[in-house]
Amino acid sequence: MDELLELRRRAAEEVSSSTGSELAPGQLICMWEPHDLEVHPAGPMPDGRSSRWPTRLALPAYVQREHDRVLADAVHDCAEGRSRMLVLVGSSSTGKTRSCWEAVQPLAGRNWRLWHPFDPTRAEAALEDLHRVQPRTVVWLNEAQHYLGDPKVGEPIAAAVHTLLTQFERGPVLVLGTLWPEYARQYTSLPAPGGPDPHSQVRKLLTRRTVTVPEVFAPPALAAAAALAADGDKLLADALTRTRINGRLTQDLAGAPELLNRYEHATPAAKAVLEAAMDARRLGVGLHLPQAFLTGAAVDYLTDADYDQLANDWAEAAFAELARPVHGKQAPLHRVNPRPRRRPPGPSQAATGSLPVGLLFRLADYLEQHGRQTRRWLCPPASFWHAAHAHLTSLKDLEIVVAAAEDRHRLEWAHDLRLRAADAGSTVAQVKLGMLWEAAEDTEAAEILYRQAADAGDTEGLGRLVMMREVAGEREAAEALARQAADAGNTDVRLRLAQFRRDSGHGEEGFITLIPPHAPDPEFLLDQIRAAAVPPEVAASGREIGIRSSDPHDLVVLAELRKQAGDRDGAEALYRQAADAGSEAALTRLAVLRGEAGDLEDAAALAQQAARTGNTSALMSVADMQQKAGNREDAEALYRQAAEAGSRIALIRAAGMWEDVGDAMSADALMRHCVNAGETEALFFPAWTSWAEERQLFPLQRWPHGLDPDGRPSDPWDPLDTMTRPKRPS
Repeated sequence: MDELLELRRRAAEEVSSSTGSELAPGQLICMWEPHDLEVHPAGPMPDGRSSRWPTRLALPAYVQREHDRVLADAVHDCAEGRSRMLVLVGSSSTGKTRSCWEAVQPLAGRNWRLWHPFDPTRAEAALEDLHRVQPRTVVWLNEAQHYLGDPKVGEPIAAAVHTLLTQFERGPVLVLGTLWPEYARQYTSLPAPGGPDPHSQVRKLLTRRTVTVPEVFAPPALAAAAALAADGDKLLADALTRTRINGRLTQDLAGAPELLNRYEHATPAAKAVLEAAMDARRLGVGLHLPQAFLTGAAVDYLTDADYDQLANDWAEAAFAELARPVHGKQAPLHRVNPRPRRRPPGPSQAATGSLPVGLLFRLADYLEQHGRQTRRWLCPPASFWHAAHAHLTSLKDLEIVVAAAEDRHRLEWAHDLRLRAADAGSTVAQVKLGMLWEAAEDTEAAEILYRQAADAGDTEGLGRLVMMREVAGEREAAEALARQAADAGNTDVRLRLAQFRRDSGHGEEGFITLIPPHAPDPEFLLDQIRAAAVPPEVAASGREIGIRSSDPHDLVVLAELRKQAGDRDGAEALYRQAADAGSEAALTRLAVLRGEAGDLEDAAALAQQAARTGNTSALMSVADMQQKAGNREDAEALYRQAAEAGSRIALIRAAGMWEDVGDAMSADALMRHCVNAGETEALFFPAWTSWAEERQLFPLQRWPHGLDPDGRPSDPWDPLDTMTRPKRPS
């Protein structure tokens, strides 16, 4: 049998040579550009500024999946002299065409040809030239509905393909096609009894010749993609930042260039809506953006000329424009229908704000990421903050926008938004406003706000009430509230109250009622609190530190008390015990303690251990100590580690260190790194103002804080100023 197949292959090669390549449709596979065969480009398109387009547009590395094995078997059969046909069935941009392109590459080395019927129409070209297809040819029927679904010639094309596959002397040939699932169902469904059968030939042709391409990448395929990304494939690495969870990798790769194109060439109104959505997402507002918010926010993103030309229905037209999909069933801004919240019956959890009213939209992930990169230095205009105040209802969103306004020195908007959040039930906003009223010596207003927060379960509000009661001399009420706070999870309130009483000169009786009820050894804890109130040499307890308490939080509390009493050795023993029990806070405080003792090497090791849990404060503290000791290289190394672990000011502090000693080159390098990474905190340091202007890193009017709309530095606003003081809470 193998000998017969080899003879057939040689005969086919002789027929092909004698016929002449000029008469056979198609050209050698190696001469084709994959994008000319409708393989979707991936990544951003050329920007037009270069003098010429690249000869080959970039493709990401290819990740094998289950359907590729079926394709490989078909290609192997063709290489052995047997004709085959496969049609890949899958939704838009699931990688069907790319899979076919990768599958035929082994045939390119065997001088196979590839024919893509296209001109004057796909169906006409196929019907006219199928009879001229020579052996060792790939017939490329991408988007096969244009061939097999043609109402006039679809059935004759199916019959001609069937003849090509079954005539021994015309092989081997490989017929590859792609179809969306809805077309495959249409062509393969049996007709109704007695009804017409418009696809009988197509149905027979497709029988046992289709293979499904899944919508998403399975975990093994995602792992393979991640490995290729780690090896340097930037296109895959970029796409995986958005698709690791949903697995829609090919859809993202196919849709990204067109999404960017749609943004850059959008109408002014649509572009303004998109930029408002980009700013909302990069500041931290939730995925689902109310249409009313986006419409209101977009106004100041328009120039005066564009604003004057707006039609009455500009918003509806803009949202309709942005909802039109691109490859991969993506749209720049698409409508979403949030699933209803389902919670067990019984007392509801803490309020999170009312649900948004009206239509909700979601920004495409790729455009969200693009906005984070390209708009990181921009401060949203006034219409953005006004729309947030008027239309955002989620407490989390309001709290995030408050913080964003403060970070950008939009203090009036921050205060008004905080009032809005407090009225909506945000305990964070209520406590912050209470602190402002307390600073203004209006304790009545502050207490109202603290009580509102405490009643909603906020332990910080309870803690503030405790200290207000203590300052007012209401010790029993303070202790009752402290116990209530501890029961709610804020055990630090007891320590704060104990320290306050110690500093106020109260005797031992002021501490007894502060012993936590869950303490494993109340007598031991009382000994430590006593020791914190007097010098260690006269402390009532002579017991070995740390042998009777196993709760990590209690151990940290005891260590703090020992440290305040001057017993550094006892504090260190307790910190180490708490750290061994899993306390992240103990690691951080122990690192600082070792650094203060002069053991910077041990301090750095402990700080690095703490950083692995996400806490960078110890690294920063030890780096500061290294800097003061003159070890600037070691300090920079720790600052860089802190930056890699998530600190947003570590490199800024390192740059300041080098600037202070006159090393402008090192300072420049670090600050440029901050700017390129989008760390806007760099701009909050006045010392860098002239530095940034001299180096022209960014135009002044794009600073995200402290500037009015004309780019001039604005004056800070005091929310407690008598002329702008807000209405007192009732």
